[in-house]
Amino acid sequence: MRAMFLDDVRIVVRAGAGGDGASTFRREAHVPRGGPDGGDGGRGGSVYLRVDAGQTTLHDFRFKHHFTATSGGRGERSKRHGKAGEDLYLAVPPGTGVIDIASGELVADLVAVGQTAMIARGGRAGLGNVHFATATHQAPKHAQKGEPGEERELRLELRLIADIGLVGLPNAGKSTLLAALTAATPKIAAYPFTTLEPNLGVMDLGLDDGRRPTIADVPGLIEGASDGAGLGHAFLRHVERTRILIHIVDGSARDPLWDHNVIRDELKAHDPALLAKPMLIVFNKMDLAEARDAWPAFDAAVRGLGVPVLAISADSGEGLDQLRTALGDLLPDADGLAEPPDPAGVVIHRLEAPGDGFTIEREDVAFRVRGKRVERLVTQTNFEVEESAERFQRELARNGVDSALRKAGIRSGDAVRIAAVELEWEPLEDDR
Repeated sequence: MRAMFLDDVRIVVRAGAGGDGASTFRREAHVPRGGPDGGDGGRGGSVYLRVDAGQTTLHDFRFKHHFTATSGGRGERSKRHGKAGEDLYLAVPPGTGVIDIASGELVADLVAVGQTAMIARGGRAGLGNVHFATATHQAPKHAQKGEPGEERELRLELRLIADIGLVGLPNAGKSTLLAALTAATPKIAAYPFTTLEPNLGVMDLGLDDGRRPTIADVPGLIEGASDGAGLGHAFLRHVERTRILIHIVDGSARDPLWDHNVIRDELKAHDPALLAKPMLIVFNKMDLAEARDAWPAFDAAVRGLGVPVLAISADSGEGLDQLRTALGDLLPDADGLAEPPDPAGVVIHRLEAPGDGFTIEREDVAFRVRGKRVERLVTQTNFEVEESAERFQRELARNGVDSALRKAGIRSGDAVRIAAVELEWEPLEDDR
């Protein structure tokens, strides 16, 4: 059974949490009142995508959709740091685009072999209590908790990277041509929609120059494909990255020129840049009398487009040598062919804002505080330690959150929600 061609998946990734810092004190016989010696936690592992030349589909994500990196280890006494979490690398094929589902933003567009993109950042490690000793507070019990790892829902969308793309209406002969030019063995039959997924093959130009271009046979398009009709957008995107398009027309069809114009219109509607690509028009099935009769009128009608036109029979092999020669003239040399048809791809690097800002709004009977800095502060506070809880409250006051809550009308005993934590608000003792 053939593996399903998978080119569009949704995944959920979660980076590892940072390890908690330790709150410990030196315990040695000759040091009766040792100071703090709690070590830091280890950072959480991040999740990356990495382009693997051996991958051609997103099949690895067919059954598994959730991926989690490991968390960092806890800090230990004697200032020993926790072990860092291991980063998780997921292999994807060249041509994989990554979209954040929540925001709709492009995270990365990966085309070069070995290219990587971080898609979920590991949590920061918590600091041990050794960092919080001061001249006036020499035995702090406070240590930071590790920060949770980032979690994201992402869409992976594959657009094949091939040197040559075959387009045409169903049953135009694309699969037969692919089989004739390469060692690929696509399913071939005399009815429309034989091909329901792209097929890839490697072609020998026969020119002894080391060039072996890849060819993608894209499933047959129909009128309205650019609007999603039939296979629609699901496969039109697979011709976006090709260097050359071969537009195959069934010469035995009732009206080959109409068939030709349908495909051109759909390519233009999907992306006008597709018609600017180098293109060959291939009039197929010249082994049939209907095609031979229709060829002169078709040839005369399309010559004005400035696109080379060839008459062939993919079934009998007629005209295939001329087709190979024409493709060789359009393709770059061996060094150029070794580079991806697309530019080197893109990874979007978004600098984190300082995060000092925050907002306060009513949420049911509680006050909801939002802001990167304050949310990070609450996730790294161990509220079971009185000293840590007091330190957190002082930090809220220092960052203006306490004052803003008062202006919003908060009263003693009201609930305050920050991130996933709900707290009961009490004014600092100095304010009572």
